[in-house]
Amino acid sequence: MGNVFSFSISGDEILSRCLDCTVAKTAYIRDLEDKLGDLQAEYQKLIEARNDVTKRVMIAEEQHEMKRLDQVQGWLSRVEAVGTEVEEIMKDSSQEIERLRLGGYCSRNCKSSFKFGKWVAEKLRAVATLKSEGDFKDVAERVLKDSVNEKPIDPTIVGMQSIFDRVWRCLGEKQVGIIGLHGTGGVGKTTLLTQINNNFCNERNDFDVVIWVVASKDHQVEKIQEEIGEKIGLSSELWKKKSLRYKADDLFKILRKKKFVLLLDDIWERVDLKDVGIPHPDPNNGSKIVFTTRSVEVYGHMEAHKHFRVEFLENEEAWNLFQSKVGEDTLNNHPDILELAKIVAKECGGLPLALITIGRAMAFKKTPEEWSHAIQVLKRSASEFPGMNEVYPRLKFSYDSLPNDKVRSCFLYCNLFSEDFNVLKGDLIDYCWIGEGFLDEYEGIGARNQGDHFIGILLNACLLEEVSSTVYDRVKMHDVIRDMALWIACEVEKEKENFLVHAGARLTEAPKADKWIGLRRISLMENQIENLSEVPTCPRLLTLFLKDNRLKMINNDFFQSISSLKLLDLSFNPLTKLPSGISKLVSLQHLDLSGTQLEELPKELKALVNLKCLNLNGTNHLRTIPRKLISEFSMLRVLRMFYCGFFSEDSILFGGNEFLVEELLCLEVLNVLSIDLRSNSALQKFFSSRKLHNLINCLRVHRFANIKSLNVYSLATMKHLEILHISDCEDLEEVKIEIICEVQEIREPHGFQNLRSVHLWSCFRLRDLTWLILAPNLRSLFVGNCSDMEEIIGISKFGEVQQIMGNLNPFAKVNDFILGKLPKLKSIHRNALSFPLLQEMNISECPLLKKLPLDSSLAITNRLEFVIRGDKHWWEELEWDDEATQNVFLPFFRSLTINRHQNECGEPEAELGSVHNYVF
Repeated sequence: MGNVFSFSISGDEILSRCLDCTVAKTAYIRDLEDKLGDLQAEYQKLIEARNDVTKRVMIAEEQHEMKRLDQVQGWLSRVEAVGTEVEEIMKDSSQEIERLRLGGYCSRNCKSSFKFGKWVAEKLRAVATLKSEGDFKDVAERVLKDSVNEKPIDPTIVGMQSIFDRVWRCLGEKQVGIIGLHGTGGVGKTTLLTQINNNFCNERNDFDVVIWVVASKDHQVEKIQEEIGEKIGLSSELWKKKSLRYKADDLFKILRKKKFVLLLDDIWERVDLKDVGIPHPDPNNGSKIVFTTRSVEVYGHMEAHKHFRVEFLENEEAWNLFQSKVGEDTLNNHPDILELAKIVAKECGGLPLALITIGRAMAFKKTPEEWSHAIQVLKRSASEFPGMNEVYPRLKFSYDSLPNDKVRSCFLYCNLFSEDFNVLKGDLIDYCWIGEGFLDEYEGIGARNQGDHFIGILLNACLLEEVSSTVYDRVKMHDVIRDMALWIACEVEKEKENFLVHAGARLTEAPKADKWIGLRRISLMENQIENLSEVPTCPRLLTLFLKDNRLKMINNDFFQSISSLKLLDLSFNPLTKLPSGISKLVSLQHLDLSGTQLEELPKELKALVNLKCLNLNGTNHLRTIPRKLISEFSMLRVLRMFYCGFFSEDSILFGGNEFLVEELLCLEVLNVLSIDLRSNSALQKFFSSRKLHNLINCLRVHRFANIKSLNVYSLATMKHLEILHISDCEDLEEVKIEIICEVQEIREPHGFQNLRSVHLWSCFRLRDLTWLILAPNLRSLFVGNCSDMEEIIGISKFGEVQQIMGNLNPFAKVNDFILGKLPKLKSIHRNALSFPLLQEMNISECPLLKKLPLDSSLAITNRLEFVIRGDKHWWEELEWDDEATQNVFLPFFRSLTINRHQNECGEPEAELGSVHNYVF
């Protein structure tokens, strides 16, 4: 049985409700005419609002390629629907009003009028609601394309995984917003950037959009803006016609709301983010910019937070890439091809662009003869090899982008050196460029600073590479870059430069005289040429490199038709005599005779009145330099006489160099000096001239007799001194540090601040070298054959100096630490030292040295770069603080095989490259 509900309403309530209902219904009828007027007015306002919104939508869609918002589309649809109903109401309204006027509120018309009045009221409310909803801040949004577009990439590319992983991890670091990738043209920077781009397709990430832009050498803000605009929906012709400023504003408004990655490929100079319209990445917006460049300087200009160098491929990686381009069929076609192919691949120097180009060219060369021919072409003139016409122009962009012709000339000069030749930075400055006049005529150090600046430009442009060196910084040219430079100098700019380079070509004879005609620069270095018998005619010749041959004879008339020559390099030849015809070289500015076997300098050299650089380093056979010869070179700026000359009564070298010092004082524009001093009187005369103090950068104190004490502070005042050798001073007992009254001067940034290398040999009575603590930038130390040496750093002296000077950190920058034949040596330093930059410690014939001052952190810091060499028995007898420390250093020990070639003085032979760096 269902539930029964009962309720009761009083009569008054029924009457009240009926009256309310009647009044409301009556209002629909009574107010109908007024409501129709209100509806018409409100609907007109809605139409106006709809027109405004529609116009905004049309502009956004047609001019900015935007898409209307869904809520805007919904609103417009509802407006259209309600408009249909309002129009129907207005159509019927006159008839309804007329009916009411004629029939009044008679029961027959009341029901119809009520319904119509209610309909009007409802539409009036609907129109009012739509009107209030139509106040849109935004009516459309940008139509973003896919967040990232995958780009095609060569699947055979190798050797990028390590650097890719490092860059990808860097992208995840919150504090890193801008990342730079730099390297030589063709080394794979774009390939790496492509891998980064494509990885966004494969790994989940929270970036809204990844944008790829090729900036190129002549980058234009407008081009970058349009490529970004294309990606984020701004690509209409109307938008492209906007000014740069308005386009930047549009881009900024969109990108500031996005978390974006911008990949900028191949930029050559700063891209101003503000001018383009790119919000600066920061930890708050989380956006990233990754760019590639050939110039390190762009890192600073772009304010990169992290930067990576894209290196040449290692041998194995290069070979794998080369194999993939040649193909197995070709490599296996003949048993000899594989080894020949490895030689060809090596000629590419690990440059992917060259490996790919040459690999493709050799893909169907299936005979050993074809491969042998390819090797010959690549070694003789790589520009003639098929496909290299595509490689060199791409590399040449870096050359074209150098700031001026002087820097470009300095770059081309570097290809005069043989392949893989490590040239000293100092050589490129005075040995080459000053002699040619590429540098401005600054006084003193100014030209050298400008030369260092030029080298920095070439290093930053990846046209030169730095080479690790113990004492002096060296640079070299990558094989492919060198080939490109030769192509420019010998073909592209032949009329201007016109080089002939046969460096390291194993020539036994110089090219025939007719081949020299019209040339401006010739390099025949590192060959096997024994004589120059022909007489060339080349009045335009400026530079002649004959370094490191077997020259014994030069025709006396050889120089008569090359009177414009500015630079002549005869170094490292067994020449014992110069031809008198050298006097014809009246334009000569640089003469390098280092490492020759000359016995005398001819008086005819006096004719070289324009000489600016004279290098006599390592001329150990030189007995005679005519009096007044050196002082005749009034234009001389650089004089190098390190390890120069034996003793002879008819030489200015006899008697301890006093006469030489007097002649040096006559050279008013001299600004660089390397010299040997052989007596205390010569040393004192030298010290008496503050001018000479400021010039010297290499000093050898040799065979001082009856000198028991030397105050090292007198050497510390030589503010440009970089190399100091003290040898065969058999009576020298003490090197004093008399600084108590002159502490402030020692603290100034000169003197031993620049000392890089110290070499001591056969100073039998010397007991310690505590003064070395005043050389904070020392890189190389060699001490040998000092029979009374007991300590390197004396404990008591060290304490005294430290009290005056403050905290000292000996050997903080030493790379090579070499001790030999020190039978009484017991200590290097009492405390453990960090040696943060040490690469090699070499200890031999030091039987009493039982403990090394090594901090275990050294092994952790240097890892595989660090090695200790010594006798195995000595190593096993060493004392350690604990077994753990011993075990840390054990993997770094190498047993030393003593094999020293000594000269007639019992001193290890010096490597006299340009006599800057010494090894034994």
